[in-house]
Amino acid sequence: MAEIILKNVTKEYENGFQAVKNINLEIKDNEFVILVGPSGCGKSTTLRMIAGLEDISDGDLYLDGKRINDVSPQDRDIAMVFQNYALYPHMTVYQNIAYSLKIKKVPKDEIDKRVKEVAASLGLENLLDRRPGQLSGGQKQRVAMGRAIIRHPKAFLMDEPLSNLDAKLRGQMRVEIADLYQRLNTTFIYVTHDQTEAMTLGTKIVVMKDGEIMQIDNPTNLFNYPQNKFVAGFIGTPTMNFFEGTIQQNDGYLILKTKDGSIPLTADKAAKVREGGWIGKKVIGGIRPEHVVLTDEENAAFKGVISVFELLGSNAIIYVQDGEDRIIMNTDQTERQEHGKQVFLKVKGNKLHIFDPETERTITN
Repeated sequence: MAEIILKNVTKEYENGFQAVKNINLEIKDNEFVILVGPSGCGKSTTLRMIAGLEDISDGDLYLDGKRINDVSPQDRDIAMVFQNYALYPHMTVYQNIAYSLKIKKVPKDEIDKRVKEVAASLGLENLLDRRPGQLSGGQKQRVAMGRAIIRHPKAFLMDEPLSNLDAKLRGQMRVEIADLYQRLNTTFIYVTHDQTEAMTLGTKIVVMKDGEIMQIDNPTNLFNYPQNKFVAGFIGTPTMNFFEGTIQQNDGYLILKTKDGSIPLTADKAAKVREGGWIGKKVIGGIRPEHVVLTDEENAAFKGVISVFELLGSNAIIYVQDGEDRIIMNTDQTERQEHGKQVFLKVKGNKLHIFDPETERTITN
């Protein structure tokens, strides 16, 4: 059992800088929670406060109903895997994995049994006699995870564990971490700035910006129903297209008028726009590249010329320059498009997002 609750938690340093601002977060037993956001958003600081490596300036932290603000890190029964692996260079893989049990004076035969079990589960059986300097980045990361697993902690904390690995190895390690989570059946809290890692690993994702939580949700809802422009732009690759427009009424129907054309609003989006009193007002529109398609001039929302064509095998990313604006399209039409070719684009209206230009909160979700 490892339920972790943060209530009004703040981290303020002596110079007055607030790295984390009054956040509230409930992490249930056996959840895989991802803290994601750009560098400096407070995600690692939050993780370190849970681990006990940073003091909490204000608020309360609970583990299984017990307030643990003042409990030392070694007494929290939480294991942490660091970005730089933090292995002892003079020790073998076996000794690194066994170290926490050794200092607890666990019997040698029990240590040997558990080390070999963990090594087998992580594919380290043939590396037990090596030292960290003889290992690859992926092997070091597995040793770091083995050292955490062997303790049987209530929760695992991982601080950007894959950031030092190349792209191919990161993909392989993501699969291994997901498999590990399923096998261990315990609570994981994982920090990353990589939204691909967040979307593929997490059961719950916490998006942070400037020390505040912007949205907490599952991956599907974050992608389809972002609560604000920041989340909409941070989640998804390529990033969401944003553009200015005005809500107008046309023959009884509502449209989002763009500088080049218009986008008809679906009934549900029109209803929310009416309720909010947005008719005749300027808004910010948002559409994901997957929901932009080629069309004829009459039905276009945007027009422009192709500036970049990226073929990715089964799909292509097309960048269309529309004056000073750029619209990105992600399409399965992989026939190469000429640089400078003029094209007309429309969007799938049911996938349109509309945001308040002042608060940047969503209007239509």
